[in-house]
Amino acid sequence: MRVLFIAAEMAPFAKTGGLGDVVGSLPAVLRRKGVDARVLIPLHGPIKAAFGDRLEHLFTFAFSRRPGTADVHIYTTEQDGVPVYFLQSWPFFGEGDAIYTDLNWDRERFIFFSQAAMAVAWELGQGHHGGEPWMPDVLHVHDWHTALIPFLLHEARFQPGWEDVASVLTIHNMAYQGWDAGGYLWMAGVPGRHDPHLIYQNKTDNLLGIGIIYADKLNTVSPRHAIELHYPRFGEGLEGLIWVRDSDLVGILNGLDMEHNNPETDPALARNFSWRTFRTDRIENKRALQYEFALEQRDDAPLIAIVSRLVEQKGMDFAAEGLRWVLAETSAQLIVLGTGKPEIEEQMRRLEWDFGWKAKVYIGYNAALAQRMYGGADMLLVPSRYEPCGLTQMLAMRYGALPVVRETGGLADTVVNYDNGPADQGTGFVFLWEEPEAVRHTLRWAIDTYRNRRAAWERMQERGMRIDWGWERPVRQYIALYEQALAKVGRGQVGLTEIRQPH
Repeated sequence: MRVLFIAAEMAPFAKTGGLGDVVGSLPAVLRRKGVDARVLIPLHGPIKAAFGDRLEHLFTFAFSRRPGTADVHIYTTEQDGVPVYFLQSWPFFGEGDAIYTDLNWDRERFIFFSQAAMAVAWELGQGHHGGEPWMPDVLHVHDWHTALIPFLLHEARFQPGWEDVASVLTIHNMAYQGWDAGGYLWMAGVPGRHDPHLIYQNKTDNLLGIGIIYADKLNTVSPRHAIELHYPRFGEGLEGLIWVRDSDLVGILNGLDMEHNNPETDPALARNFSWRTFRTDRIENKRALQYEFALEQRDDAPLIAIVSRLVEQKGMDFAAEGLRWVLAETSAQLIVLGTGKPEIEEQMRRLEWDFGWKAKVYIGYNAALAQRMYGGADMLLVPSRYEPCGLTQMLAMRYGALPVVRETGGLADTVVNYDNGPADQGTGFVFLWEEPEAVRHTLRWAIDTYRNRRAAWERMQERGMRIDWGWERPVRQYIALYEQALAKVGRGQVGLTEIRQPH
């Protein structure tokens, strides 16, 4: 089975969140299971600057569409055994210093990318890249940036070479949809979208909505979120289309790279540890983290960490108010790593200004620092208003920090609430209401447990560290999804094949 991932991001080349993590890790696991998975992403300016010495020019072709003909340059490299293709075409991709720009320009850019991606798949299938012909069986697209591709495939379905290709759309974040793209679609020469559900619900110009209707199969990144998408609170206006495609939608929980994210071997940590040794060794990471943030090195002071985008979706606006109470009422310490809306960054900075001896804020992102925070903090706060999956809570548990989370999406699927007793069950602390008081009282509950029920606390730490958050189960679900998508286009089961090395 040949699967081409088509996305806007892929870690480590380009990443702003979970989308980049999934595209960066899932294809490698699929290849180990016999799926010939490859990835196509835009050659964003930052990729060219940071990874240019790794990229090899593969081929160039002229791509014609209504606005004119563009030269498309394809570069390639290999990442964790996965062939990765990068698309460069002026003026859309290859320059600038950001992955995303203004929405108006991004709609035009990613409509072009979707059209050109179909052309790249065809060129690969014809062997025009100088190697053996490689035509994908499945186009696996992600979020609104590439959600037009299932429609383009639908339009090409009766052309020789495309009739047996299936499409799968993964929804990572329903809040971003590529709205009001009608004019851009017309300019690009994209045919009209005449599905009655799109017309009836006035979504013919919504790129994500188009993908939801035309993809052969759909998934989102946790079972709970697959249910949530059916309702207005999380469906973001597309819940009607989700109901239409209900039988084709599944929730598949994201996985972690368990080898890379391993406290026994992680070089970012001051001292490595495992679930067997954390009771004696992990404390050194907390002390090192307190020293790094210029906090008092106190083993008895609960250390709360936040590793997050500082935006409303992540609940950081109401969490900041709850944290203010916690800092005023307890001896807890706080460290924050993230960037986002200036107003919420300001809220976090005020906590540092008012409680500078026990609260520190790092505006920005630092991957190694994030790992040290997972490995040294006592608890991680994740108060998201909605969270399709979330990886930080899984990373926290993997590294022995107990998550304090709001009950939504993937957070509800992964964190088991403490039983408030001997911890016969529980891997963290869960609350429901999107209010400062909920954050305040749940953190105080966690702090009280940390101080007065150490045996229960450590049982939860061990339980979380021993959970296998890897891709083994999710990858089987993705292979089943691909098989179901292929069955819809009449191909039935496509066997897994020996993977050839990329040319």
